Amino acid sequence: MAANMSPAGLDKEQIFGIAEKEMEYRVELFNKITHTCFNKCVDNRYKESELNMGENSCTDRCVSKYWQVTNLIGQLLGSGKPPM
Repeated sequence: MAANMSPAGLDKEQIFGIAEKEMEYRVELFNKITHTCFNKCVDNRYKESELNMGENSCTDRCVSKYWQVTNLIGQLLGSGKPPM
């Protein structure tokens, strides 16, 4: 094995490329969650500078559900099994 190769057989450039794609994915996911949950939970007519209790609760539920679905999809794709 070459000196610049990792145990998985990837060189540093490949590892950095994978890490960069992973970061891009995470940023895209964060932006989708933010956009989706904000539009769903926050009233367009801003009455207060802070989220009210209903908006806060809605946002918490929205983000939680988004993460659960994202994790479930990741598990299904990683397992190679067909959906239920």
